[in-house]
Amino acid sequence: MGKDLFRYEGVAPVLAGLTFFTIIQAVLIILQAKWLAMAITGLFNGGAVDAAAADMALFFAALTGRYFIHFLKQKIVERYSEKTSNALRQKVLAKLFSLGPRLAQKEGTGKLVTLIIEGTGQFRTYLDLFLPKMINMLIIPVSIWLFIVWSDRTSGVILAVTLPVLLIFMVLLGFVARKKADSQWEGYQRLAGHFTDSLRGLQTLTYLGRARSHSQQIERVSEDYRKSTMSTLKVAFLSSFALDFFTMLSVATVAVFLGLGLIDGDMTLLPALTILILAPEYFLPVRELGTDYHATLNGQEAGRAMQAILAIEEAKAEQPVFLERWSADDELVVSNVHAASLKNISFSIKGHQKIGIIGASGAGKSTLIDVLGGFLGLDAGTISINGQEAAHLQKDAWQNLLTYIPQHPYTFSGTLADNIRFYKPDATDEDVLKAADQAGLSSLKALVHETIGEGGRQLSGGQMQRIAVARALLSDRPIVLLDEPTAHLDLETEAALKETMLPLFEDRLVFFATHRLHWMQEMDVVIVLERGHIAEMGTHEELSKKGGMYTAFVQAAQGDAHELAYSIHERA
Repeated sequence: MGKDLFRYEGVAPVLAGLTFFTIIQAVLIILQAKWLAMAITGLFNGGAVDAAAADMALFFAALTGRYFIHFLKQKIVERYSEKTSNALRQKVLAKLFSLGPRLAQKEGTGKLVTLIIEGTGQFRTYLDLFLPKMINMLIIPVSIWLFIVWSDRTSGVILAVTLPVLLIFMVLLGFVARKKADSQWEGYQRLAGHFTDSLRGLQTLTYLGRARSHSQQIERVSEDYRKSTMSTLKVAFLSSFALDFFTMLSVATVAVFLGLGLIDGDMTLLPALTILILAPEYFLPVRELGTDYHATLNGQEAGRAMQAILAIEEAKAEQPVFLERWSADDELVVSNVHAASLKNISFSIKGHQKIGIIGASGAGKSTLIDVLGGFLGLDAGTISINGQEAAHLQKDAWQNLLTYIPQHPYTFSGTLADNIRFYKPDATDEDVLKAADQAGLSSLKALVHETIGEGGRQLSGGQMQRIAVARALLSDRPIVLLDEPTAHLDLETEAALKETMLPLFEDRLVFFATHRLHWMQEMDVVIVLERGHIAEMGTHEELSKKGGMYTAFVQAAQGDAHELAYSIHERA
């Protein structure tokens, strides 16, 4: 039995219950074989039909009891597997939210979506099939073998020799199947991720005239997955054939020795027939487990993948941070922080300020946003809030005050109103409409209850960013993190969005990472990053006069600034 099963809550009483019922089931299997053999032997020896009928009644009673026990075991396992898979899904989702966007960027959205939606279902199937059949294999063959060896030592020896051979063959095939299943699971996740990314970028592909060539890539990935699946099925069919062949050979060997015993007069018909009826039952649990083993491999891999996510360490401090609301008197101090690409980052911010974060690609802007959002732990250094020192910002008191606006905000399939309610599910329609109006979504107010996203109305990049702004306005959280929210927008759309976003920044603590330097004129403090270090820090005016790296960035970006000013002028 996989050791990973014992890490799931509540598995011990389930295994104890299955063991208890399986012992009863094993006794009933032996009794039904004995009573069936007695009925047949009685009729064969010319006994009374009434006596045979009584034995048959007992046989059917044992048979009914056996399958009633089977029904109870399935109900126990189904209830447990449903509860466990749902709990595992919730834990993984909570972990993903806690870890933030970095994991999704690393693993791929399509891979994680497939794992959460389909992986949990496959894991549930794994529990449904594996738990009862593993217990069956551990108890039923042993019980039957003890009865058979008590009745006929020769048959017991034959069965005792053949079962280990069968198990060894199963293990060898299992290693091959595991390797194939790993490859298939990776291919399945690659296919799912590729397909998800393709759906998201379908409009862009069509616009660029690349839809047809991209469809060939999808076909190639799908064909690779088909070949992998067929290769795995070959192993599965070979395994099933081997199990059936060895089982048939073993039962036939037992039958031959029983026949010789009857001919020589060393055995009577009743024990011989009982043993012959029990021989297939002896191998049945092994065959069932071997047959379903391949069907559970994807579930096992999904379970391991989810456990790997749950095993990702989160830097939890011993002492919580107490912070009800960020006010003008609150202070955030970052001291000598090292995290991923960041090195020796130190600064302090007090009250409601707007902090711009700029730098070349790879300078560490997004990493700093992840640290400030509590999505990334620290390798060294400390962060303190109002004098409360912490090793990281992965704290509920801090994160509950955050609104995070990424470069590509996610809009799920649902109504526009539900998407705006993301941070505040209990908001009224009136509040939603007000936030939509403030975010510049007046043109969509009439469609507030219309489905958007997958299967609904498609939105432009600018409209999706406005939904993110509406979420922030509706939630009214005092701290806002923005990770290059306009990097993919054209200058005219950005100019229109800027007019909407600036009111959001008022009376809030804002951290804004961007390449677009025209935003820096609206910031109270500008942090210039270079290769993970703070190269410069100050106001826009101070840094412009300094003649350093910030000045070089401004001069390089003057063309964009002129274009933006022209766009704003045209809109006015």
